[in-house]
Amino acid sequence: MGLLKVGTPKKWDDSKKDLRYIRNAGVHQFLSTYKRVKDFKGDDLLWGDEVEYGIFNIDNSHLRLALRGKEIMDQLNKQEANHLTRNEGCNWVPEYGAWMVEATPSRPYTGYTDDLLRVERNMRLRRKRLLSVLEPYEIAPSVSTFPLLGAVEHVAQQTVPESKVGGDIAESKYISDAIINPHPRFGTLTRNIRSRRGEKVSIKVPLFHDTNTPEFAGAPPADCCGTSGNQVWSYGKHFDEGDDRVLVGCSQNSLDDVNPGAPVTLSKYLVKVEDPSQELKGLYYRSSPGIVVADTDWPRNGDVVVGMELADVPGWVRLQNGYYLPMSSEDGKIDYLFKMKRGTKSTNDGLDRIGPSPMLSAIKGNLKDVPSLSGTIDEDDDDDEDDSPCQPPLPPRSKNLSTDSLPSTLGDFVPAIHMDAMAFGMGCCCLQVTFQAKDVDESRFIYDQLAVLSPIFMALTASTPILRGRLADTDSRWGIISECVDDRTNSERGMVGQTDKDLEMAGKGIRRLYKSRYDSISTYIYQGACLPGKPCASPIQNRVLNKYNDIPVPIDEDHYLKLRSEGIDPALAQHVAHLFIRDPLVVFEGAVSEVDNETQTEHFESIQSTNWQSVRWKPPPPRLKPNDPHIGWRTEFRTMEMQLTDFENAAFTCFTVLCTRAILAFDLNLYLPLSRVDANMQRAHSRNAAQTSKFFFRRHLAPLEEGEDGFGVSFDPVHSEDAKKSSPCDGEEVDQSDDPYFNRRRMPCASGGADENSFEEMSMEEIMLGKGDYFPGLISVVYAYLDLIKCDSLTMERVEQYLELIKRRATGELVTPATWIREFVTGHAEYKQDSVVTEKIARDLMIACNDIGLGIRHEKSLLGDVVKIEPITPAGAYDTKLDSRRLQGNKSTLALLKKYVERSKVPRSSKK
Repeated sequence: MGLLKVGTPKKWDDSKKDLRYIRNAGVHQFLSTYKRVKDFKGDDLLWGDEVEYGIFNIDNSHLRLALRGKEIMDQLNKQEANHLTRNEGCNWVPEYGAWMVEATPSRPYTGYTDDLLRVERNMRLRRKRLLSVLEPYEIAPSVSTFPLLGAVEHVAQQTVPESKVGGDIAESKYISDAIINPHPRFGTLTRNIRSRRGEKVSIKVPLFHDTNTPEFAGAPPADCCGTSGNQVWSYGKHFDEGDDRVLVGCSQNSLDDVNPGAPVTLSKYLVKVEDPSQELKGLYYRSSPGIVVADTDWPRNGDVVVGMELADVPGWVRLQNGYYLPMSSEDGKIDYLFKMKRGTKSTNDGLDRIGPSPMLSAIKGNLKDVPSLSGTIDEDDDDDEDDSPCQPPLPPRSKNLSTDSLPSTLGDFVPAIHMDAMAFGMGCCCLQVTFQAKDVDESRFIYDQLAVLSPIFMALTASTPILRGRLADTDSRWGIISECVDDRTNSERGMVGQTDKDLEMAGKGIRRLYKSRYDSISTYIYQGACLPGKPCASPIQNRVLNKYNDIPVPIDEDHYLKLRSEGIDPALAQHVAHLFIRDPLVVFEGAVSEVDNETQTEHFESIQSTNWQSVRWKPPPPRLKPNDPHIGWRTEFRTMEMQLTDFENAAFTCFTVLCTRAILAFDLNLYLPLSRVDANMQRAHSRNAAQTSKFFFRRHLAPLEEGEDGFGVSFDPVHSEDAKKSSPCDGEEVDQSDDPYFNRRRMPCASGGADENSFEEMSMEEIMLGKGDYFPGLISVVYAYLDLIKCDSLTMERVEQYLELIKRRATGELVTPATWIREFVTGHAEYKQDSVVTEKIARDLMIACNDIGLGIRHEKSLLGDVVKIEPITPAGAYDTKLDSRRLQGNKSTLALLKKYVERSKVPRSSKK
C-alpha cells in the first residue's frame, strides 16, 4: 500500500506550503536516482506477487468486519521472525482497511521454471499461516470486497468491535472511521483527498436491474446494448444527476466515438503547406516552443499529427510524442497545421512511418481532395448517425456538469449504488505481480506491453459484483477505486464555471486533468531511440511513436523542460512530468527540506506511490546501508482481481510472467492506441465481460513487412535474422545484429499496415486461443515459449493445468468469480429478485467462498475437472522443533508416560 513511514503527518492546510518544494524535490530525486542507476544492466529476473485478505467475523449468525488486521499482522510477523531458516516464508504488511492484511513471499521468485511451482505453494503457506492466528469464528476468504461494507440499510452493525458510522476523517454516511487502518498514512490520505478535492468523494456504480429491483419500478429491463458486455459504465465522468443516478452507454461501434464511455481523445491536425518550397521554413519538431530538436525528423505534407493546442502559448501544438509543432511560420504568413474534422483521411499515403503517423487510415489522392479543412471545426461534429430507439438524448447540461468528452447524443442515467469514502475502493483486495527487468530499457518496454494487457486480464479475473449490499451491473473493482481517491478539484475535473485558483497546488488547482490519480496509464514510456553511446543510423529513430499516444497527457511543463535539459528522453520525461501534475497527499513533520535529494527518494515516492495506474514503472531504490539488497528496474502489473483459490491466483500470476517472457523472447508487439486501451478498460468493467464483450487487440504480434496491409498476410518476426538488417522507421539498410535492442526499439515504428488494419475487436476466446491464420492467441504463444526453453516435465504438468483453467474461462466453459458470486446470490432461497444481498445471503456466500479456498467445497463451474483443491488447514503452517527442553513438573511427565503405557497394554496377535 505505497510508501509507509512512521511520523506525524500534517493536515492538508498545514502541508500546502510544502507542496511546491516536494514536487520540485521529487523531480530532483528522480534525476539523481536515474543518473546513478541508468546503466544497471544484466539483472536476473526476480519477481513476486501480492495478495490481500479481509478478515470477517461470522459469530452469532452475523457477518461483520473483524478489525484485527494490525493485531493479526503483528502475530504473523513475529512467527515469521522465529522461522527465518525456512526456505519458504511470508511477509505481512498493513493495508488500508483495519480488517485487512497484505501478504507476499519472503523472498522473490527467480527466473527458473521450477519457481513457477513455488507460487502456489507459497500462497497456500500464506493461507495456512493466516488460518493459524484466526479465532474460531473468523474467516479470511480471498474475495475482492466485503459485500456488506456500508450497507447501513441492511445491517445494524458492520464491525467487531462495534463502531459508530461517521467520523471526521472520511465524513461518510455509510461507514465508520474505525475501519481505517490506524497507521497515520491511511487516515491522512483519506482526509487530505477530501480536503484537496473540496468535497467528499462520490462513487456511483450502475445497479443491477432485476425483476423486483425497486429503483427500476415500472421500467422493463433494458436491452439496448444487445448484451451486458456492450454496456459501458462511464467511471470518472462527472454529471450533476444526484447520488442515485449514474451515466451508462453502449459500446456499439468499432471506435466508441458516440457513446459516453468513449475515452477523451485529442485533436488531429493535417500538415498542409500549399507551397512545398516553403515547407522547411520553421516546420521542425521542437523540444519546447521555439527550440528546434536537432536529432529528429520533420513532418511531411499530408501527415496527420495528434496533440493539443497550448492555452498559455498560442500558436503551438503539443504532440503526444513529447515534441511541439508550430501552427504557422514565425511571421504568421504560412499556415502549417489545420485542425481536422472527424473522418478526414491522411493524404500521406505510404509515408505514415515518417514523422508522427496518422491515427486515421491513409487514402490515395492529393491535398486538394481532403474535405472540410478548417481551424474552427467542432471536435464533437460527427456525420455518423445512430437512430437507436432505446437510448434517449441526454438532458441539457447544467452549469455544474463536467466538460468531459461526452457527445450530446447517446447515453442514459440509470439507478446507482452510491458510496462516499476511500474505504469502498481501497478496501478492495487484489492480485498484483512485480517483475525485475534486466535493465531500464526492458523495464520500459514491458511497461508498455503490460498496459495493453491490463484490461484483458482484469476482465478475465473479474470478482467484484456486490457493493454496499447490492448487486452491481459491473463485475470489476477498478473504477470504484478510481473514484474513491479522486482528489481533483472541480476545475481539474472540468466543471463549468469553477475557476478558483490555489497558487500552492499543482497547476494552481485548475489545470484540466482527464483522469483520477488511480486509472489506466496515459502515455507509453518506451523510447524508440538509440542506446546511449551508440549513434543512430538515422535521426528519425529518435522519436516516440505518436499514433499510439492518442489521448491527452497533461504534464507540468516546467518539470518536463527540466527533465529534457538533464538528458531524459521525451517519452520518459513526459511520463515523469505527467506523474508530477499531482500533489503529494501525505507530508510528515520534519521530513520536507530535511530529506537529502541526492541520496533519498522519499519525495519522488510520495507522488509516484499515489499515482495508482494500471502499470507502475519503478526505478531502483537507493541502497542506504551496506547490507541493503540490490534491487533493479521493476514493472508492476496492477489490474488483476482476487480469485477464490490459490490455484487460480497462481495460474494468473504464472500466466502473467510467462506472457512477459514470451513477449521478450519473441520480440512481440502488442501496441494499441491508448484510446483503444482505455475503451477496453471501460468494457472490462461490464457484467460478464469475459464472455460478452469484445476488446481491441493487435492483429499481428510481430510487425509486418513493409507494404503489407495487415489482413492475414505473411510476415517476418522481428527476431528473425532478416529483420535485423533494416528498420522500417527510416527505410535504410543498417546491420544492427550486435544490438539486442534494435528490433525492439524499431517495433513501434511498424504499424502493421494501414492504421485501422493493425488492430481489431476480438472476443476473449480469440485473444487467448487465436483467430484465423494471422493471430495465434496468447496461450499458444506461451506454449511456444515453454517449448522453446524446454520447460521441465514436472513444472509443465502444473503449468498446463493453469493454462487449461485460463483457456476454459476464456471460452466460457468455466465462469469468473464475479459470475459465480452473482449466480450464488440470485439462486439463494432468501433472494427476492430485488438486487439486495441480505446479511443471511452475504454470510452464506462468504462461508462458501472460504470453503472453496480451503478445498472443502468444490465448484465445477469455477474449476471443472481441471483440478481439485487439496484441503488447507493450519497444521504444518510452521516447522516443529525437535525440542530437548525438560518438562516442568512430575505430574505432566507421569500423565504423558501413563498415556503410552496404557497403549502398550492393547492385546497383540500371537505368533504362530
